[in-house]
Amino acid sequence: MRTKVAADKDAKPAAAVKRPGRPMGSARGPEQRSLLLDTALALFARQGIADTTLASIAREAKVTPAMVNYYFTSREQLIDGLIEDRFMPVKAALGGVFQRHPDDPVAAITELTQRFVDVATANPWFAPLWLRGIITHDSLLKQRMHARAGDEDQKAALLCIKKWQRDGLLNADLEPPLVFMSLMGLTILPLAAIMTRQIGPENKPIDAKAIARHAIALLVQGVGA
Repeated sequence: MRTKVAADKDAKPAAAVKRPGRPMGSARGPEQRSLLLDTALALFARQGIADTTLASIAREAKVTPAMVNYYFTSREQLIDGLIEDRFMPVKAALGGVFQRHPDDPVAAITELTQRFVDVATANPWFAPLWLRGIITHDSLLKQRMHARAGDEDQKAALLCIKKWQRDGLLNADLEPPLVFMSLMGLTILPLAAIMTRQIGPENKPIDAKAIARHAIALLVQGVGA
């Protein structure tokens, strides 16, 4: 008769119970989540939001799909994370400029132009993502951003522009809704271009400072000598 000890030796060990939580071997939480957000932004800028899946983000970040699903169970949840952690700070950096210069449109436009350049320089994803959104009319990010932040700041800025025009402080022929698009076109578009190719001669290539200086000069002084 086999002893209990022998039987215990032959018995297979019980399978370890898999507990829910972060996948094994992962980096620390905040760093891993930040990596996934940065990877998503890079892919959104390169190939668009519609063509970027959670699986493609996992491949680009060199992590498992389970790792991505641990932090973001859907692309919409990931976009909400991007809005909160990346876009809201950018919005805050660009906000309040007109309110600080209520009677000086030149000062307001000059500061806002410089801020566009500073934000796009500090966040390399900003310029190409904005450009792709304009070209492809990808509205998912815009819709969720609007749902999160609203458009009160934009409305207040438009009212300020219209007031400047009524007070004779700003060209009456300007279309208020196009002012911001013009500012971004003069700054974000060339910034996106210099990220992929050199503009200007080799001994003096165009950089972010040159773009800001050119945009401010064109907006404030026009093309006259």
